[in-house]
Amino acid sequence: MPTPSSLTRPLTGLTLVIEASTAAGGVALLNGERVVAERAVPMGAGYSDGLFPGIQQLLAEAGVVAGDVEALVCGAGPGSFTSLRIAASLAKGLAYGLGRPLYAVPSMLLAAASLDDSVTGELVLHADALRGERYVQPVHRDAAGRVIAAGPAVRIPAEELLNQSSALQRVALLKTPDELPGVAVVAPRAAMATRVDGAWREEPVDLATWEPQYGRLAEAQVKWEASHGRALPDAPLAAG
Repeated sequence: MPTPSSLTRPLTGLTLVIEASTAAGGVALLNGERVVAERAVPMGAGYSDGLFPGIQQLLAEAGVVAGDVEALVCGAGPGSFTSLRIAASLAKGLAYGLGRPLYAVPSMLLAAASLDDSVTGELVLHADALRGERYVQPVHRDAAGRVIAAGPAVRIPAEELLNQSSALQRVALLKTPDELPGVAVVAPRAAMATRVDGAWREEPVDLATWEPQYGRLAEAQVKWEASHGRALPDAPLAAG
């Protein structure tokens, strides 16, 4: 079983983190492994795009300009298709414009790192994947609050999650369904990238090809396939 006993690559310099896999989006500025500042940015229906204004306000409060940022990190999903696409487009645009590297941290690991310090051990993070399914990510969280993936991220029926895990392992993102009680409910925080170990730290993504792990097809694509009678590719989930 992997354990987050040491950093694979410490974060260095000023790093801007963007997370928008759920309705509880946010941005954070780090200096190495230290959190300088963070802001919540509500996402989803009924909200205008607040990520870019949130970043501007964050940098202003910290007394820095965009050119001072040395690296960017974006929550990689799975989660809300539209919010993830907005965040990824913004992160890639900033990385390209500033000539800075972009790293992709699994959003469910951010959520695990955002838990109360009392919740540790072998956990199963899960989130709504629509149509009776859940995104599921097994995680190991140590006593210091550091987390690492304990297996691949998958999308499975809710009843399968119920059969495979105990209530003392399950942690829901944002809301717990009545049939899936668990130990906690949490939202991923951008600032908690400091507590997430794993391969995502090792090297930046390719700006020309990287996309978040949306987890499933967008509803618009589902409707398109139904009307055209053929399928478009559905990229599998993968752990980071």
